Amino acid sequence: MDTSPADTPNAATDRPPAPSLGEALPVWTKIGIISFGGPAGQIALMHRELVEERGWIGHERFLHALNFCMLLPGPEAMQLATYVGWRLNGTLGGIVAGLLFVLPGAAVVLALSIAYAWYGQTPVVEAAFLGIKAAVLVIVVDALLKVAKRALHGAHAWAIAALAFIAIFLFAVPFPIIVALSALAGYLLARIAPESLPETGTPALDAEPVSHIKTMHTACLWLAIWIVPLVVASLLFPSVFSDLSVFFSKLAIVTFGGAYAVLAYMAQQAVETYGWLSAPEMLDGLGLAETTPGPLILVTEFVGFLGAYRQGGETALAYGLLGALITLWATFAPCFLWIFTGAPYVEQLRANPKLAGALRGVTAAVVGVILNLSLWFALHVIFKTVTATDYGPLRLWAPELSSFQWDAALLSVLAAILIFAARLGTLTTLAICAGASLTLSALL
Repeated sequence: MDTSPADTPNAATDRPPAPSLGEALPVWTKIGIISFGGPAGQIALMHRELVEERGWIGHERFLHALNFCMLLPGPEAMQLATYVGWRLNGTLGGIVAGLLFVLPGAAVVLALSIAYAWYGQTPVVEAAFLGIKAAVLVIVVDALLKVAKRALHGAHAWAIAALAFIAIFLFAVPFPIIVALSALAGYLLARIAPESLPETGTPALDAEPVSHIKTMHTACLWLAIWIVPLVVASLLFPSVFSDLSVFFSKLAIVTFGGAYAVLAYMAQQAVETYGWLSAPEMLDGLGLAETTPGPLILVTEFVGFLGAYRQGGETALAYGLLGALITLWATFAPCFLWIFTGAPYVEQLRANPKLAGALRGVTAAVVGVILNLSLWFALHVIFKTVTATDYGPLRLWAPELSSFQWDAALLSVLAAILIFAARLGTLTTLAICAGASLTLSALL
């Protein structure tokens, strides 16, 4: 019988009891439906819904979970949802949280992929989602300010966050390197000057001993869940389906630092090596994924659908649907393997002061990384065209001033008023901004 590692009221955690799975279900559904804005927006949304409004998980443990998920390949926000679901309601809770985080966006991307294959671009949908993106931009800023205020204690934490932001935004330093250096800095601080670090309370009071045998069983089970269906599909339907299975399984293993880290590689392979779609179509797919809920890596579904659809002949739609399903499975099934295998061990790290110091270093770096994602997102919301130019090791992002989107800027101001002044909830703000965007589009 699976026992939930959920938090319970005690001296070290002043929070209400964890919700039942039935109570958590509508919340995970809501998060999945409105999880716009890429990883920064999705992390901000979960922090607002789970930490601030409901107190189901403490701020420190939320950041602790985020640190772990940032170290894993794959979409960190989806894995964070799975981790928190596991913390609250055990393995079943993690499965439900992870699936509900992905499925609403996957359904939207599939519908838009079918419409794209039949009719081309869908400007009405893009207009509606512009208001949503503008609202998410403000939600991201709100969450970033709150997370930074609570996570950055002392000059060392601010320095790590600043250096992490500079490294990733201006020099495109790979995220694993930033994480490793930040963890090393936190570890050395905890060892050399432990008095400079904030007290974090008694760690891991409710962490249970980890069974290595059970861990091996878990790893084997989820490895089989990931690989076996792809092998069967490849044997029954060779050609494009075996290519999709192998390529996106490899991609799932190397996507450290989120989708942005591998988008260029994926686009090049999908267009030039496999010929599944053209370069303009790849950009259209990325645009669809950026404007729909769920992880940005859902662009793989668009690629898988079109790649299979065009080889299906009279059964094009059936081929497309199977191609989309294969890419989704290859992309997201490994996430459950990483979380359910590693999460129990990560809880133990909180009990070691030096390792806890390393994690605090990662926490500070993650704030810098979220700032990077937020600024990147803001540039792409307010300006239609943004280019990156490399000057040796230096990379500068420059918006094309003539591509300034005054409607997006106006909608962002509206969202700021609704969130900071009117104190409206996330769903209400998103709905108002989406309606305002559609109205502007109809008037112009």
